Amino acid sequence: MIEIADVTHAYDDRVVLRDVSLTLGEQRIGMVGANGSGKSTLARMINALVTPDTGTVTVNGIDAAKHKRRVRREVGFIFSDPDRQIIMPTVIEDIELSLRRTELTKAERTQRARAVLDRFGLADHADHPAARLSGGQKQLLALASIFVTEPRIIVADEPTTLLDLRNSRMLREVFTTLDERLIVVTHDLDLVDDFDRVIVLDDGRVVADDVPAAAIAAYRRMMS
Repeated sequence: MIEIADVTHAYDDRVVLRDVSLTLGEQRIGMVGANGSGKSTLARMINALVTPDTGTVTVNGIDAAKHKRRVRREVGFIFSDPDRQIIMPTVIEDIELSLRRTELTKAERTQRARAVLDRFGLADHADHPAARLSGGQKQLLALASIFVTEPRIIVADEPTTLLDLRNSRMLREVFTTLDERLIVVTHDLDLVDDFDRVIVLDDGRVVADDVPAAAIAAYRRMMS
């Protein structure tokens, strides 16, 4: 369970979140809103990448601001640009890097890395240069590098921004197979139209919070 209680946050003199309180318990949750609405800042708080100025964010009972490392073991974060997360020269080396702080042996890290690459359709690219993957493959690699650490929650911030329609659909199909709790920040309304819940933010506040059809309809009215 994720509890967001009375959260406010500002960058210098620009307030981006205003007294936001939410309980997030559904399996798949979407967050939508115009640019600058506060949705990405809120998502980053779940992974302790941003700390609220006031209020608290707790993840499975852990205070995110006080115990960042513990929270990051619970929550994996995927950025919109996978190049921000891909570090190592080859695909499998990048996956194994995510396991460097575990007690697994080198052979065990390689075995787990190959298993996760197989799950995400990248097994044939294990020894390929990561930089030469397509945009969709890079996003899958970023997801795999998070998934291999076995987080209980995955937060994806604009995961389809740099993808064409074909790769966006591929990523959507992958999301439907995940057992982990998934929170997706997006402008792609089709990506979240079959989720359990969609939250709409505007000017730092929650303005709609409902099943996808109702929440997306509210967002469309607001944008028109």
